[in-house]
Amino acid sequence: MRALSANPAILPRRGGVAGALSDAFWRHPGLLLFLMLTPPVLWLGIIYLGSLFALLAQSFFSIDEFSGLVQYEFTLKTYGELLRAQNLDVIVRTVVMAAIVTLAAAAVAFPIAYFAARYAKGKWKAFFYLAVMLPLWSSYLVKVYAWKLILAKEGILNWLLAKLHLTWLLEAWLSLPIVGGNSLSFSYTGTFLVFLYVWLPFMILPLQAALERVPGNLVEASSDLGAAPATTFRHVIFPLALPGLVAGSIFTFSLTLGDYIIPQIVGTSRLFIGQAVYAHQGTAGNIPLAAAFTVVPIVVMGFYLWGAKRLGAFDAM
Repeated sequence: MRALSANPAILPRRGGVAGALSDAFWRHPGLLLFLMLTPPVLWLGIIYLGSLFALLAQSFFSIDEFSGLVQYEFTLKTYGELLRAQNLDVIVRTVVMAAIVTLAAAAVAFPIAYFAARYAKGKWKAFFYLAVMLPLWSSYLVKVYAWKLILAKEGILNWLLAKLHLTWLLEAWLSLPIVGGNSLSFSYTGTFLVFLYVWLPFMILPLQAALERVPGNLVEASSDLGAAPATTFRHVIFPLALPGLVAGSIFTFSLTLGDYIIPQIVGTSRLFIGQAVYAHQGTAGNIPLAAAFTVVPIVVMGFYLWGAKRLGAFDAM
């Protein structure tokens, strides 16, 4: 009894401002939660959403063709300009490139992620994470310029193909009307390769995390019941890995949609959405059209997320 009385269950109130605040937070936990959430909510609401709504508002203005000044009157004229042939070509080119990069990243990343999730153990798993993360530690511009040197006519890739007597194959590919060009560094093929390299880790890591959660006994049970490897992949592994695939595709697709540095350094002179936004808000001074171009990736990603949700891709995330 003495031991219990020496250590009472309810301690006396602490003195001072700190003690009063501690007692108030203990009696009113909702107050502490409010104070903790207020700064990030204000940041999200004012800085992020506020700037987004300001950008959206700019897209409903227009440019006076004579003075070049912004007319602050509500109009859909700027969105109508997006349907012009040259602007629609920019949108289609960017969306197609983003879709191709996403599909290629999924095809390349899936076997790598599957091997890391199912077979890599100990030091080999550590090597996997290091190999995937290491490119992310270097500068973005350094990686892009390095690839420009690799893909140039005097680059190491051309030198290697010449040593293997495969220069004719590269020249035949570059002679194709859409994917070709003067060299790999001035073609859509080069742009695609750099996009794939830069965004590939963002596809591998979510896929690897999803495949780690696939129970091994399900795969073994499918095999024991006589299912072929392709059947097991189609009905067991792929549905369970789909959330990771969707998460990775969101990264690769959205990052490709908005990027303007890679097409600026590696590729042809034809614009992508990011370059169009940079050109219109910079040299051209057409901020409403630049804002309208910026809304396009938001709308495209909105439809993509809606479709993925309808397919049930987010149910296991």
